[in-house]
Amino acid sequence: MNIAHVLRKYNPAEWGGTETALHRLCDGLHQGGVRSLVFSPSLPTQPDSSPPIADPLAEVGCVMRRFDACVPIWGLPEEKRRQMVAVGGNLMSFELIRSLLREPELSVIHAHTMGRIGSIGRVVARRRRLPFVFTTHGGVYDLPPALKAQLNAPLTEGLEWGKLCGLLLRSRGLLDDADAIITCNVREAELMRRRHPSRRVVVQPHGVSARIYEVDQRAAAREAFPRIIGRSVLLSLGRIDAVKNQSWLIDQLPALIRRHPRLLLVLAGAVTDEGYADELEREIARHGLGWHVILTGGLPPGDSRLVGLLQEARAVVLPSVSETFGLVILEAWAANTAVISSRTSGATCLIEDGKTGVLFDLNQPASFHAGVDRLWFDRDWAGRLAAAGRQRVWIDFDTRVLAERMRRLYETLIEEKSCGT
Repeated sequence: MNIAHVLRKYNPAEWGGTETALHRLCDGLHQGGVRSLVFSPSLPTQPDSSPPIADPLAEVGCVMRRFDACVPIWGLPEEKRRQMVAVGGNLMSFELIRSLLREPELSVIHAHTMGRIGSIGRVVARRRRLPFVFTTHGGVYDLPPALKAQLNAPLTEGLEWGKLCGLLLRSRGLLDDADAIITCNVREAELMRRRHPSRRVVVQPHGVSARIYEVDQRAAAREAFPRIIGRSVLLSLGRIDAVKNQSWLIDQLPALIRRHPRLLLVLAGAVTDEGYADELEREIARHGLGWHVILTGGLPPGDSRLVGLLQEARAVVLPSVSETFGLVILEAWAANTAVISSRTSGATCLIEDGKTGVLFDLNQPASFHAGVDRLWFDRDWAGRLAAAGRQRVWIDFDTRVLAERMRRLYETLIEEKSCGT
């Protein structure tokens, strides 16, 4: 079985939740004898002096297929273009069409993005009479109104010639033609079924390789980040981006420090919004918080330093504006670490407040502070939360179990397509 996974972006230097979810799925599929081919836009040219970057997907057996793509807007400033490629641009690629049409022996085309790139996967799948699967990683309908308005805001710079391509590809009808729509939480699935009642909608949570968190990696984290030694670590894991909302944590930090003087906030994640990252660093300097904050940069999945940080942390915090799933929650649980999260749809589907973690409201910071205080002062309670979460990971979210479930779905779709149903 050969699965074509179609991505809007894949840059190992800008690792995030989508990349982690795909990495773990492909790793599990590879162990089950399924071959994964990853189709993604070409990376920007690096200077000859730049050190090579490891490719985690290739390391778990994926075959990489790079194609040329562009932001189809005339007159867009280069800085804005780079940002759109990194976090949200609706790209176009004529080479992807040819590449998918010519790839021999494909069994399924599985898009992990909407827009024009995802629709190219849908069009080629129909042309080749292959099953087409779509996975939503960041939410489609289950988004906060403010974020939805931001994502759908009309462009004020440049002339978007890609709209004609979108019309020809029927980008807005992508979900209506999917043989299966995969979403990672129940709330999003309910909304999908209401909007697309004739489609097969499957809830497939993301997973973790629970076994890798059984090895104590604290020494690797301490060697890489010696400032964590002897400190009370509050870890925020996620790409540096406004949706992940690290600036909200910086706003809360002075009050936390007054009650917990040895608290150290560790922000672990690649920068995908340079302007936001620059403002974040200015805020840290403006408030004199340098001794209380570390920005680690991106860390590869399963990296010993990352596992060690998760094990070392007193708690993992998710202050996100929106999380369709919240893979970090599973990683924290696997590392036997307590979680405190904003009330996103993903977190509320995973966490049972007060039993497997703590939920708080972004517009009520007092609920966040109360949660942190209890986790810090009541070690037994924090340990019970972490242990309950760890048990859930082993039972419900191990990658091998979830990958086998996806493999069976692929087989069902292939059989249905061959029978003409």
